[in-house]
Amino acid sequence: MPPKGVLLLNLGTPDHCNRYSIKRYLKEFLMDPLVVDIPFLLRYLLVQGFILPIRSQKTTQAYEKIWTPQGSPLLVNSLAQQQALSEKLGDGYRVELGMRYGNPSIASAVEKLKSCCDISIIPLFPQYSVAATESALQKAYSCIQQQSFSTVRILKHFYNDPNYIASLCEKIKSTLHNRTIDCLLFSYHGLPERQIKKRGCPLCPSNQKCPTNKLRTDFCYRAQCYATSELIANTLALTPNDYSIGFQSRLGKTPWIQPYTDEVLIELAQQGKKYLAIVSPSFVSDCLETLEEINLGLRSQWLSLGGKSFTYIPCLNTDPHWIDALSVLATQKTTISAPDHNLSLSPILIENE
Repeated sequence: MPPKGVLLLNLGTPDHCNRYSIKRYLKEFLMDPLVVDIPFLLRYLLVQGFILPIRSQKTTQAYEKIWTPQGSPLLVNSLAQQQALSEKLGDGYRVELGMRYGNPSIASAVEKLKSCCDISIIPLFPQYSVAATESALQKAYSCIQQQSFSTVRILKHFYNDPNYIASLCEKIKSTLHNRTIDCLLFSYHGLPERQIKKRGCPLCPSNQKCPTNKLRTDFCYRAQCYATSELIANTLALTPNDYSIGFQSRLGKTPWIQPYTDEVLIELAQQGKKYLAIVSPSFVSDCLETLEEINLGLRSQWLSLGGKSFTYIPCLNTDPHWIDALSVLATQKTTISAPDHNLSLSPILIENE
């Protein structure tokens, strides 16, 4: 009997830690119309004329701080997740990793799964966004059209999955065991405000959480981030004074969803907070944004503001609780038949409840 296939999707990473490789990666990433969602000519001029000449040098310097002998941390950690999940699921499954940008490509991963009878596609982005989730799924869909899988399972998000939440809570508790903190900061990857507005979702005030009804009506990334935080806070019995939420990694001068993580640090310092811990629930694998931007950059900022301690809580990576949760997501019973090749992607997606 043919094995069942599991396709793990992640964003991607440069092949090597040099400016040429990083510039090539950034070009592919930033020229995606779902990432920089402006008309092609403007996007081309912006990326080629302004972003790449400056950003490639800064990004290279950032990667140099966290690059490992085995390669990019995101690739190393994602491959380790693939291996751990494969061992967990056993011989009846084949697990492959595909990167939206760079290697291993989604096309090469799908090719390795072509002997499988059906396939489960899991973007490793807990909260849904067009720039990450939709872009990766569209690429995967274009590749699976060339195969003949009998059944396709597609996961849109898992921001509120009980096992994912439990995994994060266990990671937080084990990291903070016997440590003194007076604030837990949830830092999520940000998005330009226009990407929220384009989905017909009105922006909430920067200092307020999104209302619960937006989770169902607008499929709002910001609302899902707040929902994840609230589920973790409730599980850990945190009060509103015990935690804060911010959004990081903004690029350029266009408005991004708020509050901004670096500005939240300033506010927390002004409130007299001294012992900070940061967790990043929008990432399941440690990468440039967590290891360099948070653990190095935000740590330096916090200590310069007078903070006495900064505790970075690692991503789930290959934590056994997370691999158990991922195995459940990979084998869930909700299924759909393989779509007609003339259909667009959106109608075949599973709507998570």
